[in-house]
Amino acid sequence: MNPYSLRTVLGLTLLVPGLAAANIGDIPRTDQSISIDGTMDEAAWQDATQIAIDTETRPGENIPAKVETIAYLIEDGSSLFIAFRAEDPDPSAIRAYLRDRDSAWNDDFVGIVVDTYGDERRAFEFFVNPLGVQMDLTNDDVNQNEDDSWDAIWDSAGQITADGYVVEIEIPLSQLRFPRVDGMQTWGIDLLRFYPRDHRYRFSNNPQDRNVNCYLCQLVKIQGLPDAEPSQDLEIVPTLTASQVDSTDDPGVVPLNSGDADAEFGLNVRWGITPDLTANLAINPDFSQVEADVAQLDVNNQFALFFPEKRPFFLEGADYFSTPIRAVFTRTVADPSVGIKLTGKRDDNTFGIFAAQDEITNLIFPGATGSDSESLAIENTSFVGRYARSFGEASSVGAILTTRTGDDYHNYVGGVDLRWKIDDNHSVQFQHLQTDTEYPDQVAIDFDQRLGSFGGHGTFVGYDYDSRNWFAYVRHQERSENFRADAGFVPRVDVSQQLVGLGRIWHGDEDNWWQRIRLNGDWDIAHNDAGELVEREIEGYLSIQGPMQSWLEAGVLQRDRLFDDVLFDEQRISAFAEFQPVGGLVVGMWAGIGESIDFSNTRLADSVQFEPFVNWNVNRNLFARAEATFVEFETQDGEKIFDAELYDIRLTWQFSVRSFLRFTTQIQDVSRNQAVYTDTVDAVDRNVGRQLLFSYKVNPQTVFFLGYSDSLIEDDNITSLETEDRSWFMKIGYAWTP
Repeated sequence: MNPYSLRTVLGLTLLVPGLAAANIGDIPRTDQSISIDGTMDEAAWQDATQIAIDTETRPGENIPAKVETIAYLIEDGSSLFIAFRAEDPDPSAIRAYLRDRDSAWNDDFVGIVVDTYGDERRAFEFFVNPLGVQMDLTNDDVNQNEDDSWDAIWDSAGQITADGYVVEIEIPLSQLRFPRVDGMQTWGIDLLRFYPRDHRYRFSNNPQDRNVNCYLCQLVKIQGLPDAEPSQDLEIVPTLTASQVDSTDDPGVVPLNSGDADAEFGLNVRWGITPDLTANLAINPDFSQVEADVAQLDVNNQFALFFPEKRPFFLEGADYFSTPIRAVFTRTVADPSVGIKLTGKRDDNTFGIFAAQDEITNLIFPGATGSDSESLAIENTSFVGRYARSFGEASSVGAILTTRTGDDYHNYVGGVDLRWKIDDNHSVQFQHLQTDTEYPDQVAIDFDQRLGSFGGHGTFVGYDYDSRNWFAYVRHQERSENFRADAGFVPRVDVSQQLVGLGRIWHGDEDNWWQRIRLNGDWDIAHNDAGELVEREIEGYLSIQGPMQSWLEAGVLQRDRLFDDVLFDEQRISAFAEFQPVGGLVVGMWAGIGESIDFSNTRLADSVQFEPFVNWNVNRNLFARAEATFVEFETQDGEKIFDAELYDIRLTWQFSVRSFLRFTTQIQDVSRNQAVYTDTVDAVDRNVGRQLLFSYKVNPQTVFFLGYSDSLIEDDNITSLETEDRSWFMKIGYAWTP
């Protein structure tokens, strides 16, 4: 597990409150103007409520904070203003770099978590580094999930001073969802400062009880915003996209064919119908990925690769559609001409629907030991509906329905789910889905699928125990052979799996060189619908968080795994290390060695895999990131099967918090020993992708992108790297808020 995942960076993995029901006062109202410039020189700040961020909750456990931080809160009826004075005994040690939004997690930063419904279930999070770089997230505490893909339109500024730094924030109420009430709003808040030095310190105005398995239930309450009504929440974003693609089907032989320039106008509309009901409409939208995905090695893979969603239309209210079985995965909507979405929360009820007309139908054909995929040039209409009702403390019951229909094709998925928080330490999850699917006859024949309509089912049952020092979990999940969730991401079916896990955590104190030690392991077993053993696995891991913000982990695994009617015995050891020797530099590596299945030739192979990475802020403006994967497979007689290398290198010059220029190079190089393959394969398989992207963002919707990309390939028939395609593209979007 990467220790710098969002929940760990923000210190929320074990932040489990039970102390907070206290009210810390009111947010005063001002009729004076406030300029967001990082200076706090307006008279209005003198009237703001002041709250000390005086408690260290990580790595220390509710001890006095090492540095002084004061937060200031005030509102003017249409916006919430927050300012921070962050003292520092050595301002030269402050870690602050110019970055794109949502990427300053390794810097110093301050911010606010606000539970606007006060129901301790969902919250909005806003963070800013000392130079004004923004990071925003949603926090679904019921499912214990933070999501930084959500982007609000708000304002911030920061300045480093002789005594530390100052940050100012303005959050328009139109960007928040909250209930309509008579009188005062009552919100839960957490005011936070992250102070990365030898360790990453988390300071808060809220003490944290690590024995209680929730976060938002501990936030102190604050009142304010009497009779609050959001300003008109209507956001209209016209877009213009233009591109030209040159390509060839025979690189190195047939020259690139110059494609026609293509320009399209689109429109995105976001309308806050009420404070707790939001509609989104996209007409002829640009749903393309502007930036290249993180590279993944596509060799000797059993199942389809997963890539996260990044497109703004689908990110609005995305957490509303989350369930234990991934029944909704919006990247299956590939090329829509129109999309509509409605999301909302009213009292204990949350709901969301979206529909899209897609010009392409992407399909995954899952199995017990592998999956295929295909993209069909047929239109389909997608629909997703989701409803959940909350009860008790962080519990909910819900239902979901997804449909995809096209010519001679349909996939229907429907079911119910439950999350029951029994008490502070125990919780249960359940979901059951039924599906009905029919493929076009030729597709069914080509991919060995059933003809006609067929049905399947999927079930998930899970129990979790979580306390300060111990955690345990039990899982049962099954997906029948005919289960299909084409609007989601379920690449494996025909499997029934049981899993049991147990772990122990030790927390260090100020006298220890380490912050936390974690020991955990689990055992699982899986069978297919015919009762055959598909997988039996036992694994264990020991991890330590220490100085220089280091994370060390070692693991062992023993697995019996069925493939192509052969049961293989795999044994592997792995290790992960990550640390920050100086501010702005993160280095690390994952390594694994042992036995793995060679899926191309159905045999056990000796394998070695290394994945080093470096993230380096060379100076305040220049950021370099390099990730690589090296994989070697040999027969157990010592003959090479293949060597594979993958590189993802990105250089970014950040001109300001709004603009950057980024160059990306991704290289995949696979060398195979043809003599040991049962099928004919290329000895050389090399792919190079390059992208140059200029980005200017006033906010997440008012943007200008200009870029160039190309792709080069080499194989046994192409003896040197030849260009397969190249493209120019531009996008302009403007967020208009009447």
